[in-house]
Amino acid sequence: IYGLIIAVIISTGINPKAKSYYLFDGYAHLSSGLACGLAGLSAGMAIGIVGDAGVRANAQQPKLFVGMILILIFAEALALYGLIVGIILSSRAGQSRAD
Repeated sequence: IYGLIIAVIISTGINPKAKSYYLFDGYAHLSSGLACGLAGLSAGMAIGIVGDAGVRANAQQPKLFVGMILILIFAEALALYGLIVGIILSSRAGQSRAD
């Protein structure tokens, strides 16, 4: 979902009627997508590892359920931070224009 949000933001930020697309804009859009994508990848990996260990621990001690959910929430926060960084980077595109 976060990648789709960044893709929509980037695609609406590109003006097809503009005469030129500056290099800074391209790098800003690229880094925006990479920040969101890599943060989502790392969050997914963290959620998978924590989820695996959490399910096994929850089977042995059911009172660990709340702690496991909190750790999963913090792991998902990585992807949310990537989305925020991606939005900030894509908002910087278009500010280098001298026209």
